[in-house]
Amino acid sequence: MRDRILRISFVLTALIAASFPVVFAQNLNFKIPAVKIPLTIKDQTVNIVASGQLTQLSKGHDDNLFNLELRADLSDLQQNMTALLSSALDKDAQCGDRIAIQSATLMPAAPAAIATVQMHYERWICAKIFGKQQVKKLVGGNATIPLTLTPSIDETNTELRLIPELGPVQADGSLGELLRSPPVAAMLRDKMQAAIQNAMQKAANLTATLPPVAQPYATIQSATFQDTGGGNMALVLDGRVHITKEQVQQLSKQLKDRVGK
Repeated sequence: MRDRILRISFVLTALIAASFPVVFAQNLNFKIPAVKIPLTIKDQTVNIVASGQLTQLSKGHDDNLFNLELRADLSDLQQNMTALLSSALDKDAQCGDRIAIQSATLMPAAPAAIATVQMHYERWICAKIFGKQQVKKLVGGNATIPLTLTPSIDETNTELRLIPELGPVQADGSLGELLRSPPVAAMLRDKMQAAIQNAMQKAANLTATLPPVAQPYATIQSATFQDTGGGNMALVLDGRVHITKEQVQQLSKQLKDRVGK
């Protein structure tokens, strides 16, 4: 009698499980293989290596929700910060500012990053004296300028933004006063921020990393810079992907094809 009851219980359990395949089926996880995202800085190619993970949170026929995590290794970009910021800031005007970036670094300060430039800065004026053009240096010297960059996401949840905050400018005397003045400080802040943000946006570009079927349906919820050790850093994006059951199958195929290449 006891054995018969156990057999009936087993059969009923199997029938219930068969009636609810979505509940008992295992959630899917997909690894996104690493891809190289090339940047050109002063005729030199710099690679950002990005990879990711898709973890299924809920499933259905018309809507399958995945958590998206993308991680971009920025170590190669960090090694080329001097070239990147030189291309944005270097200037050699006869009458006006002369800027030469001597060195630049980008270091993690999670969730932000800090860019620091060492520069030589001069300001020259031109004037006619007794009919002759005269060029005179008003001020000059070396300076250190730190800029904190905090990552955020735009209102469309698809693009990375970097919120800049200029730190204390280290420069002596009249040069320090000039560099701290609102027009010059804003110019330095904006040019540094724009150059770094343009590079980071390539790392955060979903079309560069995700398979084609998932690209139109992916959004970014948050972004942060992480310390990966030894002064190196990564950009980490957390997002969501909503796709249908058929698109999940296409996603699986596209990822397998990418691994097979």
